[in-house]
Amino acid sequence: MLDGLDPDQRTAVTAPAGPVCILAGAGTGKTRAITHRIAYRTLSGEISPRHVLAVTFTARAAAEMRSRLTELGAGGVQARTFHAAALRQVRYFAPRLLEGRQMPELMESKVRVVGLAAAKVGVRADRTAARDLAGEIEWAKSSLVEPGEYVVAAAKALREPPYEPARVAEVFAAYEQLKRRQGVIDFEDMLRAAVWGIEEHPDVADQIRAQYRHFVVDEYQDVNPLQQRLLDAWLGERDDVTVVGDASQTIYSFTGATSAYLIDFPRQRRGAVVVRLVRDYRSTPQVVGLANAVIQQARGTEAKLRLELVGQRPPGPEPELKIFPDEPGEAAAVARRCRELIAAGTPASEIAVLFRTNAQSESYEEALAEAEVPYVVRGAERFFERIEVRRAMVALRAAVRSIPGETPLVEAVVEGLAATGWNRHQPSPGGAAREQWEALAALVTLAEEYAASPEILPIGEAGRLQREITLAAFNDELARRAEQQHAPTVAGVTLASLHSAKGLEWDAVFLVGLADGTLPTTYAKTAEQLEEERRLLYVGVTRARQVLWLSYGQSRAPGGRTRRPCRFLPQLSRGGQPAGGSDVRAAEHSRKPDRRRPQVSSCRICGVTLLAGVDRKVGRCATCPSDIDEELHERLLVWRATTAAALKVPAYVVLTDATVVAVAERRPTTPAQLLAIAGIGARKLGQYGEAVFALVAGANPEDLDSKNFGN
Repeated sequence: MLDGLDPDQRTAVTAPAGPVCILAGAGTGKTRAITHRIAYRTLSGEISPRHVLAVTFTARAAAEMRSRLTELGAGGVQARTFHAAALRQVRYFAPRLLEGRQMPELMESKVRVVGLAAAKVGVRADRTAARDLAGEIEWAKSSLVEPGEYVVAAAKALREPPYEPARVAEVFAAYEQLKRRQGVIDFEDMLRAAVWGIEEHPDVADQIRAQYRHFVVDEYQDVNPLQQRLLDAWLGERDDVTVVGDASQTIYSFTGATSAYLIDFPRQRRGAVVVRLVRDYRSTPQVVGLANAVIQQARGTEAKLRLELVGQRPPGPEPELKIFPDEPGEAAAVARRCRELIAAGTPASEIAVLFRTNAQSESYEEALAEAEVPYVVRGAERFFERIEVRRAMVALRAAVRSIPGETPLVEAVVEGLAATGWNRHQPSPGGAAREQWEALAALVTLAEEYAASPEILPIGEAGRLQREITLAAFNDELARRAEQQHAPTVAGVTLASLHSAKGLEWDAVFLVGLADGTLPTTYAKTAEQLEEERRLLYVGVTRARQVLWLSYGQSRAPGGRTRRPCRFLPQLSRGGQPAGGSDVRAAEHSRKPDRRRPQVSSCRICGVTLLAGVDRKVGRCATCPSDIDEELHERLLVWRATTAAALKVPAYVVLTDATVVAVAERRPTTPAQLLAIAGIGARKLGQYGEAVFALVAGANPEDLDSKNFGN
């Protein structure tokens, strides 16, 4: 049972009975550690499998845990989600708790009843608003907040509800009344019923605690107060509980989840064993180095348990950091790279494109479709299948008849979308409503791209190439995109939000749209919210096993307003390691933000913006083919060595290796061309310019006048 475990995993597996806290970084084998711990204890006879309850947050994770335990010979262990475990207990004890009454029906969704409750108190709420109200009610109930306490609790938690807090409280109260009248319960009621059954009925508590004596909780950073209350009820006065989590992966605070229980575990449970798993078996050292660089800048409570991962895999390709002029160019480049990876043997299902919001998916759906790369959208509908997008397209088709034909396209689209209630300057409050607002904002961005596109279509009567930029033509373009993107796919590149990617991994990951305003989102205003956005980026980086691409478009649409890169990205060197160290952190936390445009240059071959110093000197991406003049390169090296010897300085003081390569590739013949190479300034132009031009023209190093070296 202990074979193949690293020393830290072995410590976790063999820890004595009692409270154990396993702080497990991404890719460090946490599931392996906890399943081996359970199996080790059961096969050694210390505990019985039927007395163990392991809980996690998804049915998929629970199924994987059961499968691994069965393979290890501990098949009798119960591994379930919190909700599944509570439902099983409530159903079993319902005849006793309800004194013969029938157990209420469990609702799969709150939305319908919330909508009825809103109407009852005079709040107009369509289905989207009802979803946001349901989310607020779910947060409140998970946080053990009653309707009468909601206003104060929401203010303390800095919530942004879809309506005035007092109105939300009214809907909350009406919702609870309607549920009781209809004889139904929601998932939070079920957890509360399980807690109530144990806390208020000693016979139920005794029976449950006799059945379950040893507990394991996975993803402990994601528990909410209601789930913790249930865990405490299960435990009673006992302390045989193993919790596993990573505070740096706390990304669901908006639902009520809190890492406070993980952080406080050693203090709350005396004598707790704390084990840190830091050996990363998922990602290459290059990816691990970038993940560490992102999270080492973290601040706040979660940073107290920050783990520095140590990569265990062989070295791999360096993370690529790319900047493009705009989002369409970024999406097209991502699609091309996906196609190259697939052609080189990477299965499409082992590639993922991850973004901050679902509204960003459209650009990548379009680009992948045009590149004939299959794709699947995870955790959301395809862009043109979303109901708000379909309704918007209907409204835009209708607007052709009412909006004058000479109206500029973007203005016409904004006016047409106004018929759906969309307002360009007022993002909707509430998560679901805001997501729908962003989807329609993406249509406006598409209109901006369409209007600015240099693509030329039919030949006009005057014999000149013309492009029709009208609302009708734009509607045709939307219809074309929708038809193209509706092609069925079985397996393909995964498109997913960073939230829905949690717990997954791929060989190649593209983190896209990494611009301030998108990640972090403009809606993250407090220090705590900004730190959660940083953790989202960390989660994204740690999804990659081998290939990692990070990128953003300097503007959303061609010619649009310039944006700055994500503030959480460290400046990278060629090796994927952070450059600047503490300087990066100091700049990030400066009170006066640097508003200067980033000084970047473009690859002379593919046109993308270069950030890495070596790439800027050479003038091309590391992945683009070199057009170096090998013979010139050799002569430059001989001349540099001779010059350095004459000046009694190291060779790199004359010209660095990268600058020599750049000269051999770009072969400058004028002062302006030589000065365009990073690393060549006016002083070196004066010192070495004449010699460099002579070498480019074909001179031999030994023919150059040595007395001019360095003069």
